[in-house]
Amino acid sequence: MKKPPVPLLQNGLRADGRAPDQMREVQIQVGTVSNADGSAVVSYGATTAVAAVYGPREMHPRHLSLPDRGVMRVRYHMAPFSTKDERKSPTPSRREIEISKVLREALEPAVMLEQYPRSRIDVFIEILQADGSTRVASLTAASLALADAGIYMRDLVVGVSVGLVDGTVVLDLNGLEDNYGEGDMPVGYMPNLRRFTLLQLDGAWTREKFLEALGLAVKGAEYVYQVAREALKNRYMAIAEEIYGR
Repeated sequence: MKKPPVPLLQNGLRADGRAPDQMREVQIQVGTVSNADGSAVVSYGATTAVAAVYGPREMHPRHLSLPDRGVMRVRYHMAPFSTKDERKSPTPSRREIEISKVLREALEPAVMLEQYPRSRIDVFIEILQADGSTRVASLTAASLALADAGIYMRDLVVGVSVGLVDGTVVLDLNGLEDNYGEGDMPVGYMPNLRRFTLLQLDGAWTREKFLEALGLAVKGAEYVYQVAREALKNRYMAIAEEIYGR
């Protein structure tokens, strides 16, 4: 295992000063891309993801359409300037293709695709700045963008990450913890339905640590959900004021 440049956990605090069960600052804006049917920008600390939704619209080519449900396509991409390391190639990598598939499968349980037969919904996600937990920030942004587009949904999907750092379970991994930690667990959760739509594991976890991490993920997701609801409420109030002048 690579040695981190600074201690990841010291005197009960992480390298960025947070407690193990503490999220970074969460900032959410909805309706940020004027050309899209729905959009959202989500920041977990220095990690920023923007999602734009187009649709529902007619599927082309038509032979790819389904008679009883819509098709959702998700594209996850990291901007060339998103990382602190050398400039990332703009060409989609195998990792981005895999995460696109993972995000689509995590969003589908929340979206009522049966309401949109023979149609498609396109979700584009761009990572503007990466400092760990990019896929879970993307999941939250995509879910909010779908809601902003008026797509019928069973619940919002909120993404959070949990990891193992020096044997301690921590919430919302930053880039340092992502690179040098002992394990990470991205989670997608629907708070109202109390259902998980994404659960991936990397590293060696005991049963006890796994259950502790799962509980911490739910706690983090419920916090992000409250911030997300407030952002949606502000968006709808702004629209109402624009239409009705109040």
